[in-house]
Amino acid sequence: QALLVESGGGLVQAGGSLRLSCAASGRTFNTYAVGWFRQAAGKEREFVAAINWRGDSTTIADSVKGRFTISRDNAENTAYLQMNSLAPEDTAVYYCAARRITIAKNTRDYEYWGQGTQVTVSR
Repeated sequence: QALLVESGGGLVQAGGSLRLSCAASGRTFNTYAVGWFRQAAGKEREFVAAINWRGDSTTIADSVKGRFTISRDNAENTAYLQMNSLAPEDTAVYYCAARRITIAKNTRDYEYWGQGTQVTVSR
């Protein structure tokens, strides 16, 4: 099983960048797809990006396409979300999550979740 811990959030000005990390423990990390989700205050949790277990297939939400990039390094048991051109609407708690092998976009499809990391984008 995988335990996930996010890091890298913080306060950034509009137009800036942040790189979030999701560190996993457990020998089965390589068999899990990883998704990134975010939840803004007063809104539902939404899909951001996902990467399959091999790291050779990704999907990115339309709202962040062209600005965010998902990647992973299985040797380091870590997944990443590179966020560029950040805007105030990107302010949210960002979560990484894991499910077996294949990518998915629905919150309910992910079994394992990190604690979340706050991203705040100021004007």
